Amino acid sequence: MSTFKVFTLADLGLKLDTAADTSKHTAPLSSSSAHTTILLNGNTFGPPACTHLAPLLSAQTSLHTINLADIFTSRLLAEIPPALSSLLTSLLPLQQLQTIDLSDNAFGLNTQAPLVEFLRKHVPLRVLILNNNGLGPEAGARIADALSELSDRKAEARKEGKGVPVLETVVCGRNRLETGSMKAWSRFFQKNRDVKVVKMVQNGIRQPGIEVLLKEGLAGCEKLKILDLQDNTFTHVGAGALAEVVTGWKALRELGVGDSLLGRKGGMKMLCEALAKGQNGKLRVLRLQYNEIDGRGVGMLHDVVAKGHLPELRRVELNGNKFSEDDVRVEKLRVLLDERREEAGDEGEEGEWGMDDFSDLEEESEDEEEVGSEDEEEKEEKEEREALAEEIVRDAEEEEGRNVSQKQDEAVDALAEKLGKTDMIGQGPKP
Repeated sequence: MSTFKVFTLADLGLKLDTAADTSKHTAPLSSSSAHTTILLNGNTFGPPACTHLAPLLSAQTSLHTINLADIFTSRLLAEIPPALSSLLTSLLPLQQLQTIDLSDNAFGLNTQAPLVEFLRKHVPLRVLILNNNGLGPEAGARIADALSELSDRKAEARKEGKGVPVLETVVCGRNRLETGSMKAWSRFFQKNRDVKVVKMVQNGIRQPGIEVLLKEGLAGCEKLKILDLQDNTFTHVGAGALAEVVTGWKALRELGVGDSLLGRKGGMKMLCEALAKGQNGKLRVLRLQYNEIDGRGVGMLHDVVAKGHLPELRRVELNGNKFSEDDVRVEKLRVLLDERREEAGDEGEEGEWGMDDFSDLEEESEDEEEVGSEDEEEKEEKEEREALAEEIVRDAEEEEGRNVSQKQDEAVDALAEKLGKTDMIGQGPKP
């Protein structure tokens, strides 16, 4: 029987600069090497403090989970790489360590190297959580490339007969990954097709990036159970890509594509037509808030559900769209979901069944109910694709510029250094 032993300093707000500061709080780590979970999040550690922690961490041979979120608040940019290196290097020998959370730490171009090195090598990794790290597209691409290399190492270990876990959960949200890093992330997902949970919310990924991520990367991940891409930009192009690949995710339970302009130019129609093919029978939760979806879109979704194409669907989130709460099509969908809950006899928790509260609806006008001509839609689609092509060219030119010159990076570093001196590095709202 497994024994769980937890060491925690979580959210104490400690400022630990030296070994002496840290030793006052780490006696349990010194006296036992049997901890399975260590929570250091919500404190701030300087390089000497991390040097002190390193041997204590490396001795925890049963360690399974570590939380290192928000551990560098108020630290200067120059302090983060050596401190992070001490911690992550100490974790590499731990073969039971499968889950690591490094959210709310500043990992830009000049601080990401220790993280990249760790991710390249830590073969036991199963769950990676990176939220609100300020990566940007270039550092984000380096993280993705490191994970691709990790996938190769995992494959080699399996060939040698070693039991190696799949990297099944990847959370990388609020990191400004943008379109420029999507090729790298797609290469990673091509090598890690057994992934089950992907959450990449609020990353500034525009239509061409979404298309690349879905069609070149995630399309082959047939075991995917949870996909959350909320607060990126889909529009017609991204909706088309989603409709093309969603039928391949037969294990999918939750799909989050809210706040992504999915309802524009027939996007909702394309998604509903794909779901109507009946290949997503395990889908339970559909998040579609703030997508400019009108009453017709809700009606199409109702028809898909009513015809039994989504037999396990129990929760639909639609707040912030463009319909009236009294729309009969909305009411029909609500009633259908409520009936399913009654039939299942599952009280569950609030938010597991039915529909969300409509606190922020934008009612559609009669003009918006009218269907535009095919010529107009084709013209709009052509204009959109031309704009996207121009954006891809701009991204390529900017990437080439980054490879030639580091002047922009130096300017960013100078700004980050200034922010560090005003206690802002590493801070930010929790996801």
